Amino acid sequence: MTLDELRAEVQAGRIDTVLLCLTDMQGRLQGKRMHARFFVDEVVAHGAEACNYLLAVDVEMNTVDGYAMSSWSRGYGDFVMAPDLETLMPVPWLEGTALCLVDLRWQDGSDVVASPRQVLRRQLDRLAERGWMANAGSELEFILFEDSYEQAWDKGYVDLTPANRYNVDYSILGTTRVEPLLRAIRNAMAGAGLRVEDSKGECNFGQHEINFHYTDALTTCDRHVVFKNGAKEIAAQHGQAITFMAKYDAREGNSCHLHLSLADEATGANVFADDDATFDAFLAGAIAGLRELTLLLAPNINSYKRFAAGSFAPTAVAWGNDNRTCAFRVVGHGPGRRFECRLPGGDVNPYLALAGLIAAGLDGIENGRALPPACEGNAYTAQDVEHVPTTLREARALFADSALARAALGEEVVAHYLNMADVELAAYDASVTDWERVRGFERL
Repeated sequence: MTLDELRAEVQAGRIDTVLLCLTDMQGRLQGKRMHARFFVDEVVAHGAEACNYLLAVDVEMNTVDGYAMSSWSRGYGDFVMAPDLETLMPVPWLEGTALCLVDLRWQDGSDVVASPRQVLRRQLDRLAERGWMANAGSELEFILFEDSYEQAWDKGYVDLTPANRYNVDYSILGTTRVEPLLRAIRNAMAGAGLRVEDSKGECNFGQHEINFHYTDALTTCDRHVVFKNGAKEIAAQHGQAITFMAKYDAREGNSCHLHLSLADEATGANVFADDDATFDAFLAGAIAGLRELTLLLAPNINSYKRFAAGSFAPTAVAWGNDNRTCAFRVVGHGPGRRFECRLPGGDVNPYLALAGLIAAGLDGIENGRALPPACEGNAYTAQDVEHVPTTLREARALFADSALARAALGEEVVAHYLNMADVELAAYDASVTDWERVRGFERL
């Protein structure tokens, strides 16, 4: 949707609300519902303000210590939500509503560098210096339940009823059972301007995936967060609930496979297809940097529960040609040549994940890294390969010691996301879980 189209819709009375949204550290949409006329008359030109604590809270929106940019001692002031009019889109599942994402800036016009969108923009700027751009696609899985979000809350998120009672991976019969909701989501996203490719069943009970056409990396991330938010809203309208958490139960977790390639900015040609040396060095860098940048791809305690042998989630830091047992799977031919990173789960913040992959890939090019041999066969049992971190604590330590992270992202960004990990670890360490009560209430 262009600004002129929005103005016409507002003038005609068909749109009365604009969602002005930032993406927070957890990859969630936060922001304000603007009266549409106020948005086009005032906010387009001047932006709007929001409390800078939105990038300095935990999942529960609690204020926490340790963030340099926002604290009680700094008064929890505002930053500026500067509309990115390239992201304007209608929101078909909400009456009379459009949406616009923002870049975050301080009052002096400088970037809020720890904002996920700005973290990615910095790496895209580094590509642009070489005349390149990044194209990406994200494949995001979720589990659908018959319970509403309110019912799930009241049940403590246990004993929920999955929308499918058996494995419906690629099953047409099984996915037909939930087609009313899946169709509503697909069509709503198409109406919002997202280019929908398909939906399919997955392995866990009630697990599904909806895929969208690849595009430039920033747009892919923007569409990813809009889809994730919108899918939950549409499910709620149907009295159902969706979870994107990386590992809901002991069965298969929710993945978010990220596909990445480089293109020539001037011609759009796939650099990976035309230049084997660049492809090899970039992938070699991504492999070499994966462990120390895992925190950007697996940001939560629960993220690490996915990494299990024989689960289609990676444990080995390896690459292979069309090999789903590896952390990196090389796919496509000619103009479609790319690699798929299979490490992230459904809880990933896509801006941070793609920023990390690009930073590592550029490090591979700048340092002429050699691509190790492709893994043939089962990477879960491969010898002489490194493995992905198994806990958030391990990933946090690797990130803290990473010279790559500090050079590519900057000290402020590294400190910000180390503190995010520290906050999550402290909260988890202080909690008493159902597992502990079951094991210890009577028998210990």
